[in-house]
Order: sequence, then C-alpha cells, then structure tokens
Amino acid sequence: MFLRDHEEMEAERTMSETEKKEFVHVAVDAMGGDYAPAEIVKGAVEAVNNCPSLKVTLTGREEMVRQALSGLTYPSDRIDILDCTEVIEMAEPPVDAIRTKKDSSIVKGLRLVKDGECDAFVTAGSTGAALAGGQLLVGRIKGIERPPLAPLLPTAKGPVLLVDCGANMDPRPSMLLQFAQMGSIYMRNMTGVEKPRVGLVNVGTEEEKGNELAKEAHQLLKECPDINFVGNIEAREIPEGVVDVAVTDAFTGNAILKMYEGVAKVMMHELKNALLSSVISKIGALMIKPALKGMLKTFDASEYGGAPMLGLKGLVVKSHGNSKASEIRHSLEQCITFKEKKINDLFRTEMKLDEAAAKRRASVKITEG
Repeated sequence: MFLRDHEEMEAERTMSETEKKEFVHVAVDAMGGDYAPAEIVKGAVEAVNNCPSLKVTLTGREEMVRQALSGLTYPSDRIDILDCTEVIEMAEPPVDAIRTKKDSSIVKGLRLVKDGECDAFVTAGSTGAALAGGQLLVGRIKGIERPPLAPLLPTAKGPVLLVDCGANMDPRPSMLLQFAQMGSIYMRNMTGVEKPRVGLVNVGTEEEKGNELAKEAHQLLKECPDINFVGNIEAREIPEGVVDVAVTDAFTGNAILKMYEGVAKVMMHELKNALLSSVISKIGALMIKPALKGMLKTFDASEYGGAPMLGLKGLVVKSHGNSKASEIRHSLEQCITFKEKKINDLFRTEMKLDEAAAKRRASVKITEG
C-alpha cells in the first residue's frame, strides 16, 4: 500500500548487514486496544520479520508482553521491551491521564519519540490520549497550526485521505488549508498519487453553500497554487472515489468515519445472511466466493494501517481499537515509508513553514510594538 512492494522488501532481505539501510525505530503501545497485548505483539513481530530495516520497542507491562512474545520467532536484537506500570484506559479524561500517568505505555512511548529515541509511535489505545499526548509531548512542527488525524478510507477508485477525523472540532479556515496541503503531500509521496484531487466536504457542491467556515475555507483552497482543488464534495461522493483528499473539520470527519464503519458492518452482516438463506443461495455463494474475497480485500480498511497525526515533530499513528495483528503490521510499515519518504521534511519545505513562522513572529512584534 505505502509504496513498498514485494520486490522492494525481498531486496531488503537479501542485503548484507553492512548494506542495510538505517533502522526505523518505532515504539508500539503493547497495552492499547481490544486485543492487547497478544495481537499487538503478534503484529509487531510480523512487521519486524517482514522488514529488515525495522526495530520495535514494545511499551507495556513487561511480564504480559513477554508472555505474548513467548512462542513467537523473531530477531531478538530488533525487538525490546520498555516496562510500564500504568495503562491509560479508554474512558479516562485524556489530558489528565497524560499528565498523571507518566509511567503508562502511551506516555512512555510518546516520550521515546519526543526524545529522539524512536521515529514513530503506534497505539490502538485511547484516541484522546494519543491526540493530547501527541501535541503536549511530541509537539507540533513550527508553523503548523493544529495537527489533524488523517485515516485512509477505501473507495471504489482507491483510498481517500479523510482529514480531519478527530483532532480539531472547531478549526479555522487557515487550518483547513494546511490540512489540504499536508494531505496532498502525504498522498503523493505515501501512495504514489501524482496529483491528488482535494475536495472540501460540504452540504452541496455549489461554491456558495455551507457555513462560514466552509465558505472561507473554500476561497483559501481555491486560491492555493500548491494543491489540486476540485471544489466542494458531498459526503455521499467520498465512497465513489471522486477525490484523493477529503478536507473537513474533525466533528464532520468523525461522523463520516463512524457512518462508513457502521454501514460496512451492517452490509456485511446482511450479505452473509442473504448468501446463507437457502440451498440455492449457498451454491451461488460458492460460485462468487473468489470474486467476493477480492472485493472485500479492496474495501478492507485494515490494509491501510492506522491514522497518522500529520504535522507533529515525530510520527504518531492511531490504529483502530479493535486492531488485529495485520493492521498493526500495516501501521508499522506505514511508519517505515513515512520516514523513508521524509514526509515531515516535505511539509516544512513545500509548505514553507519556516517562512510562515517567521512572518507570524514579525507580525506579533509589530503588534506588541
């Protein structure tokens, strides 16, 4: 998915120790998610076994993590454990938890990124804690107003990046412009879409539609030469694949994401019931099974890994709370590509963030003067 095909990974495997590229070191929250630590650890092991350039530090209760590792085969020099005595639960207030549970698997993992010991952090645990910790501990790239959460969703024509889906409920129009810019850079370099189409989620396609945020953001996106803005889109168009980057506020984006997941779950349930409803339908199910498996794989969101927080100094990836090993593995592969493609450096240079930050500082000085 993330520009790492079979041939590339095979080439890595055959490299001698002296020829191997620099390691990508990722911290993984072994205690986060519905199936932790077993599935999280299994996914980390699969990723390390598949990717010779990957090193993993599992953060969590050491005894439980070691138990999950037992019976698995992996290179011991590329997986280690950072013992943590605390776990941030899903229902805990995120900011309070980050500040008080300093020995938790999330806080310790984020600190590894902040201190430069790890390149990225992956968690299937508390979304709120990951978002709060990402901003409070890892910190924003200078010039980025607010980091958005940006998952890839399956469509009829390949994945679409939904940005934002959980981090910024009341963004300013200028933030949506940055979301579009970061989303374009991400899609171009991570998935190989040469000229990503950017759409602004709205209640209609006409330019004058929407609230003040949508109207002001539309004008900014329209005037930005760095993106391929195709105009407003309605939510129903997203599954059709009309855009590669769908820009919106986190409230709307999260509603779209949850509806996406809910409809998919109901449709799968109803399809299964229909295919098993009679002898004839069961025979038909056997006949279409190969084609059906291919279609389901296309619309399997776990193939795309987790949702990155774009614009932080280090990468933070939030995987689904119900992630199994395969999604954790894909999330780790996502981290490798992110570092190899130097996405944060591209944000800085292509968005001219250093220049923007300097202008803001000058503006503040003039105002104070």
